[in-house]
Amino acid sequence: MEPELLQAPLLGLGEADEADLSDWNLPLAFMKKRHSEKIEGSKSLAQSWRMKDRMKTVSVALVLCLNVGVDPPDVVKTTPCARLECWIDPLSMGPQKALETIGANLQKQYENWQPRARYKQSLDPTVDEVKKLCTSLRRNAKEERVLFHYNGHGVPRPTVNGEIWVFNKNYTQYIPLSIYDLQTWMGSPSIFVYDCSNAGLIVKSFKQFALQREQELEVAAINPNHPLAQMPLPPSMKNCIQLAACEATELLPMIPDLPADLFTSCLTTPIKIALRWFCMQKCVSLVPGVTLDLIEKIPGRLNDRRTPLGELNWIFTAITDTIAWNVLPRDLFQKLFRQDLLVASLFRNFLLAERIMRSYNCTPVSSPRLPPTYMHAMWQAWDLAVDICLSQLPTIIEEGTAFRHSPFFAEQLTAFQVWLTMGVENRNPPEQLPIVLQVLLSQVHRLRALDLLGRFLDLGPWAVSLALSVGIFPYVLKLLQSSARELRPLLVFIWAKILAVDSELVVALSHLVVQYESNFCTVALQFMEEEKNYPLPSPAATEGGSLTPVRDSPCTPRLRSVSSYGNIRSVTTARSLNKSLQNLSLSEESGGSVAFSPGNLSASSSASSTLGSPENEEYILSFETIDKMRRVSSYSSLNSLIGVSFNSVYTQIWRVLLHLAADPYPDVSDLAMKALNSIAYKATVNARPQRILDTSSLTQSAPASPTNKGAHIHPVGGSPPTPSTSSSSLTNDVAKQPVSRELPAGRPGTTSTVGGQYTPHSHQFPRTRKMFDKGPDQTADDADDAVGHRSFISPAVHTGFCDWSARYFAQPVMKIPEEHDLESQTRKEREWRFLRNTRVRRQAQQLVQRGITRLDDQIFLNRNPGVPSVVKFHPFTPCVAVADKDSICFWDWEKGEKLDYFHNGNPRYTRVTAMEYLNGHDCSLLLTATDDGAIRVWKNFADLEKNPEMVTAWQGLSDMLPTTRGAGMVVDWEQESGLLMSSGDVRVIRIWDTEREMKVQDIPTGADSCVTSLSCDSHRSLIVAGLGDGSIRVYDRRMALSECRVMTYREHTAWVVKAYLQKHPEGHIMSVSVNGDVRFFDPRMPESVNVLQIVKGLTALDFHPQANLIACGSMNQFTAIYNGNGELINHIKYYDGFMGQRVGAISCLAFHPHWPHLAVGSNDYYISVYSVERRVR
Repeated sequence: MEPELLQAPLLGLGEADEADLSDWNLPLAFMKKRHSEKIEGSKSLAQSWRMKDRMKTVSVALVLCLNVGVDPPDVVKTTPCARLECWIDPLSMGPQKALETIGANLQKQYENWQPRARYKQSLDPTVDEVKKLCTSLRRNAKEERVLFHYNGHGVPRPTVNGEIWVFNKNYTQYIPLSIYDLQTWMGSPSIFVYDCSNAGLIVKSFKQFALQREQELEVAAINPNHPLAQMPLPPSMKNCIQLAACEATELLPMIPDLPADLFTSCLTTPIKIALRWFCMQKCVSLVPGVTLDLIEKIPGRLNDRRTPLGELNWIFTAITDTIAWNVLPRDLFQKLFRQDLLVASLFRNFLLAERIMRSYNCTPVSSPRLPPTYMHAMWQAWDLAVDICLSQLPTIIEEGTAFRHSPFFAEQLTAFQVWLTMGVENRNPPEQLPIVLQVLLSQVHRLRALDLLGRFLDLGPWAVSLALSVGIFPYVLKLLQSSARELRPLLVFIWAKILAVDSELVVALSHLVVQYESNFCTVALQFMEEEKNYPLPSPAATEGGSLTPVRDSPCTPRLRSVSSYGNIRSVTTARSLNKSLQNLSLSEESGGSVAFSPGNLSASSSASSTLGSPENEEYILSFETIDKMRRVSSYSSLNSLIGVSFNSVYTQIWRVLLHLAADPYPDVSDLAMKALNSIAYKATVNARPQRILDTSSLTQSAPASPTNKGAHIHPVGGSPPTPSTSSSSLTNDVAKQPVSRELPAGRPGTTSTVGGQYTPHSHQFPRTRKMFDKGPDQTADDADDAVGHRSFISPAVHTGFCDWSARYFAQPVMKIPEEHDLESQTRKEREWRFLRNTRVRRQAQQLVQRGITRLDDQIFLNRNPGVPSVVKFHPFTPCVAVADKDSICFWDWEKGEKLDYFHNGNPRYTRVTAMEYLNGHDCSLLLTATDDGAIRVWKNFADLEKNPEMVTAWQGLSDMLPTTRGAGMVVDWEQESGLLMSSGDVRVIRIWDTEREMKVQDIPTGADSCVTSLSCDSHRSLIVAGLGDGSIRVYDRRMALSECRVMTYREHTAWVVKAYLQKHPEGHIMSVSVNGDVRFFDPRMPESVNVLQIVKGLTALDFHPQANLIACGSMNQFTAIYNGNGELINHIKYYDGFMGQRVGAISCLAFHPHWPHLAVGSNDYYISVYSVERRVR
């Protein structure tokens, strides 16, 4: 967290109530997203933007029924009236030449939108000519789209029976052409454009005939004997699009200043007709000097965005795209505006046709029907752009002044920026998004557009989906080839956002990755590396002598991944793979280095953390049985079986899997067990005996096998599974039961699959077949066997880590985190907790300062479910945690209530020997350590709404054997530095960095006895250890391993019960042995500075950090409290009450970190809390 945000004092609070700034500065352990979230990818949104059936209009039929010079009988034209067809006056030349010129012009107008299509003209055709034209185009187009353009200005209007008109051969009659026949000839997919009066009738008839065809198809499919089924099946017309100039009851406009084919002009020459229509409006008077003749002289080309005409076309495309995207449903927008380039152009222009023709009481019709768009606000932006352009025309044409580009795109980007800056959480999508994509085509605005686009995509997956639906993909894909260096960071960010939501797009990048690896990919990796900014492992952690065999890292087990990219990349041969595996580091994103060394893998004792149940035949192998197993399955027999060396890479991988299968975190062990089960199953199935034995096979000897029983192979130690005639399955001994509030009466038994004999004889395997070959296909005879062993076959192990990591890019990263937002609920809750902490500290300090004369007022007493072994006060809430052998109970010592009780998850024959509260000042976690070296971290304890949940677990110490007489595992926690010191029945003090989630140091104790107590001071970097031989040893962790032991005191002659280092610059070391001698040491002096004698036979002892008190528990059933001078304050021998019974032998005790409270646990299952006299409190 950023300290400048966390250190801000709370405003509006009095000095007495102001939260202690030290709480804001303390780091939090195991509170990152990877610890609090479930490791899984984000729910993938349905991506409707990717058009699987993208089409192309490859053929165009231009059918013109003009009959120039002859007006149809059912249309009475005004005088004067509109006459221009394709911007040509047909009366200005001969009828036949006019017809041919109009046809050629119409083709050119269409070619501006689709130059590669195949165009065929049919001028004043007959029915047969139309049929021949349509069938030939459909035959050549195959499954692609065909366009049918019909101009019926020279024939009667369409009929209600679904007919349009053409001519006979002699042009003496109008011949009807059924739309049903036209559908048959054109087929599907097709697009129809009708430019004639009453064109809406054609659309209605088309739909009726299409429905009739669908019914005929259904009848033929249901009843093959129906007469319709014997006829050629009619084509389905589902994928047909229609554009009609007007409704069924409307006539085309006849205004002389407009072309007769106004609808066609809007569809094929939109800019020309839009400017002409603009000049005919009253508002044109605001632009002096602009006439209809002048607009014909606008310089430039439509496809050159640097010219006035090209810029207008660019703005028109952006505006019509924006209107469609904001008005149409997403699926319809994709179909009409993104599936086919020609269809998209026609529909963009259709929006203009609707606006212009509606002003003349004519309503264009489309199928599928579009919502009304003629009143959309973006048309005003179009009018402004036209106004700005036309206002420059007189000076540009007459005086030759330079053209000033329109501010349209800059203004729209500003509007988009305002939406991003000032919008609220739940809001409508920005209507400028399609314009932003158009701006990417401009080098002038591209950098700004990419920046705003990245900020938009950062809002979440919904924003990415919107951008993809608009059509961002081809734009940013093309920009990957740009050589502009300033665009690369923005493109990396944008592509990270896109790929996090739609990972299938990786395929689209594959060819570019190879081509542009030197720029784009390198920048991406550099960008990710800079963002990560994690500290690298220290050299001390990678020295050969400090490598630990098991995964000694407290990183979230669900995130465990191979980060040694360089090692893996260098693997090319078995020899290099073997070498790389020795240096392979499994770590969190911190890049920690905990290597798997083949020399000490087999010596690890993490296996002992999952010792099995004696009642269960399938117990996990201990060290003795591992050694026996190795002697049985010797190097030679193993080599003869699987053809690999015992120290080969395969054996090492097998050992690693075995260790991971014994991991204290259930998810990790389960994943490893899946892999082991799959391998064991393959090895077993591949070694099935043959059903039919030939004479040669009878003479061959069976392979050597360690056992021919159906025993299951278990993790930790041993060798890879060998082919045998029995079924080998791997089961995890420790039952992975869900954490519950109440424990069952008995211990949960192991849930392992009992493996029976599995000897089907339906397959034949050659003797030379390799161990992990696929093998012959399984027949139906083995169906039952396959069902029985299906549980052993697991697919590739999938952790969800990559998907979860990608989800980071799908979530907002520019948004202020909740913990930094001063108005967020998370921030307010933290403020409340820190104020509470300050109040507890202040009140406890005032109580201590009054002086403590007695500490025997029993304020809490209750019977614990198990014999208390460790007790720990929460520093700021009235909660005390009591651990028995394998469970944790939480008590509210103020109300006398049990808050929670759950199983710690440690295996049988192991016990909890230490507990610590992590982040006690904020969101508390509970760390438990067991005498098998395993560390577990829990959250949601003592929470009535949630069940306890394991945050993480790892093997803190790897060479411990659970014993009843040893010290077990002892720990000491430094919240200020995030370091965890651990030791116990080992010869090292191991230091864990919970921020980097890795082991940072192994300090050798230099003694042959166990460590019984640890205490550290982060400010002085000192660690004090009390040992079983009575010595007190002081270590400076800043020094080299050979010099870090700076002092050894040997004044105690017996087991050290407690060693405590006072937390201030001049703080002394206080230590007590079982003989009751209390000694005070100055770390700078070689001898003790003070010695006190208290009772002997101590079983538990603690020092109060504030009140200068010493509490000791004895096996003689009493607790004694002394002050710092060794003076007895009081004894506690009986529980309170009229018939208060004698306390049991003291098993554990602990002072509260602040209050003068003492918690005592005894062997009679009782837990009690004592405080100062009531009148003092």
